[in-house]
Amino acid sequence: MVLCDIGNSTFSFLVDDNSFVVDIKNSSNLPKIDKKIYFISVNKKATKIFQKKYPKAIDLAPYIKLKTKYKGLGVDRALVCSHIKNGIIIDVGSAITIDIVDDNKHLGGFILSGFKAYKKSYKKISKKLKFDYKDFKSLNKLPKNTQEAINLAILNGIVLQINNLAKQYDKTIYLTGGDALMIKKYLNKDTIYRPNMIFKTMKKIIKKGL
Repeated sequence: MVLCDIGNSTFSFLVDDNSFVVDIKNSSNLPKIDKKIYFISVNKKATKIFQKKYPKAIDLAPYIKLKTKYKGLGVDRALVCSHIKNGIIIDVGSAITIDIVDDNKHLGGFILSGFKAYKKSYKKISKKLKFDYKDFKSLNKLPKNTQEAINLAILNGIVLQINNLAKQYDKTIYLTGGDALMIKKYLNKDTIYRPNMIFKTMKKIIKKGL
C-alpha cells in the first residue's frame, strides 16, 4: 500500500514504512509504482499531474467525515481532525494550521505563516533583516540584537497563541508537520508529538473500509 499527501509544494509519499518527498516542480521524478495508491490533495493542479501518472489512485477525500461549520477547510486539516475526539491540532508546515476539536466537532481554527514564509517576508522588508532561526532555552527574553528580535517575535507570536488556546479550551495539543520540532519545546507540557499524523489517519480510514 502506498499513501501520498499532495501539498502546496510537494508530493509526500509513504511506501510501506519508508517516506520520501518529490517536489511538485519536479513532477517528472514521480516514481513508477505498481502497488495500490491512496491520496489526499490540497492542490488541484498537482492532483491532475498525479492522477495522470497514477490513474487508479484512490482519493480519500470523499471518505472523510467531520462535523464542522468551517467553510473551505482543507482536506488535510479535515482528515486529522476527523480522528481526534478532543484536542488542538497543530500542523507546522508551509503554513501553520491550528484547529480545535471538541467532542468530535470541529469548532474552527487559525492559519499562520510557516517558518519559511516568515523568513522570506522579512528579507522583502529589508536586506538587513535577513536572519537564521535560533533555538532559545526560554522565550522570556528581551532581544538584544536583530537576530533575536526577529526570532523571538516569530516564536512568541506562534507559541503564545497556541498555549493560550490550550488554556482557554483545556485541550491536549497534538503537534505534527515538518517544522513541528521548532516549537515543541516551548509548548505546554500536555503536548503530544505525532509525526506522520496524516499518514496514520489515512491508514485508519482505509482500515475501516472504503
